[in-house]
Amino acid sequence: MPRKLPSTSRSLPIALIRAREGVMLPIRDMLAETGITEQQWRVLRVLSEFGTLDAKTLADRASLLFPSLTRIATTMRNKGLITQTRDEKDRRRQFISITEAGQRIIDANVDRAAEIVAGFRATLGEEEYEILLDLLERLDPGRHA
Repeated sequence: MPRKLPSTSRSLPIALIRAREGVMLPIRDMLAETGITEQQWRVLRVLSEFGTLDAKTLADRASLLFPSLTRIATTMRNKGLITQTRDEKDRRRQFISITEAGQRIIDANVDRAAEIVAGFRATLGEEEYEILLDLLERLDPGRHA
């Protein structure tokens, strides 16, 4: 009977999980010293880059499920890393902003984060690094959103 599935050594989902672990290892090391999680880092990065965002947009850009963002935002607000305000017209809609304390975490780690990215670029080479990002973007179901 012919094989219907590729070998696990050539399985895209398994390869992506392995690659994610390889990518996240140095980032986790960096974050261990900050007292924030990977998800909180993503929230701060997005807010630092784009400024105040509504919660749905923030969840999408930080690759978080909306209910997860709600829980994460509460923790981050309690730590003083973000602020949340309600829309004057639609009280269900929330806007989230980075605080000075949150921005300090980004600023304190920007050089190390850039070094980590430079390491990935060196491993793959500039062209393949950019090609990989382009290919992964094509697999993103939200890329047209």
